[in-house]
Amino acid sequence: MVSGAPVWITRAQPGAAATAQRVAALGFRPVVDPLLAIEPSLAKIDLSGIAALAFTSANGVEGFARCNARRDLPVFTVGAATAKAAKDAGFAHAFSAEGDVEALERLIIDARPGPVLWAGAQAPAGDLVAALRAQGLEARGVAVYATVERAPSPATLALLDAPLSVLVHSPRAARALGRILAGRDHGDLRLLCLSPAVAAPLDKIAEPRFVASAPRPDESALLQLLDA
Repeated sequence: MVSGAPVWITRAQPGAAATAQRVAALGFRPVVDPLLAIEPSLAKIDLSGIAALAFTSANGVEGFARCNARRDLPVFTVGAATAKAAKDAGFAHAFSAEGDVEALERLIIDARPGPVLWAGAQAPAGDLVAALRAQGLEARGVAVYATVERAPSPATLALLDAPLSVLVHSPRAARALGRILAGRDHGDLRLLCLSPAVAAPLDKIAEPRFVASAPRPDESALLQLLDA
């Protein structure tokens, strides 16, 4: 990919700004126009009997921190960025699965910390609570934010007619992008996805050569695809 070429960042803020900094540092031109937006919600969080917390996103950490002052429980997170968000929020013990929701499930099952509370989105991509319960672990969840779709600007849509790379971080963003691209000429579009699960909703609207998945589900691996 040519240095200075545009890279459309579709993830929600505040993560989009952090991604933009990393994209710019690699010599590309970040185009920040999220397909998703985070709407915080105030939730009453009952921690009675809870031995550990689980987070599948930094937004979940921020949502929990906004609703509850407890910071003494151990935290299990899906990846390093979420673990950092937990530590920044004041949690002393954060354990990262360094993977996806399935990896987080395995980490918690192996640790057997006791009853777990997951805090996250109203409509999560994966059901961690159900997966833990299926393995005999007591778990419950609480929604601390909602993810809503937003339309990209006409200026961003105009970029689809020229060589463009698009970073896709979630299945929800991929589905929104798929609806935008349906019936369009994809030109030199490259869709770079955080994982095969993220890429799956795009299979029907793009030829295989236009879609690539990171070899592991973290942003560093995703950004390496820009030079592929």
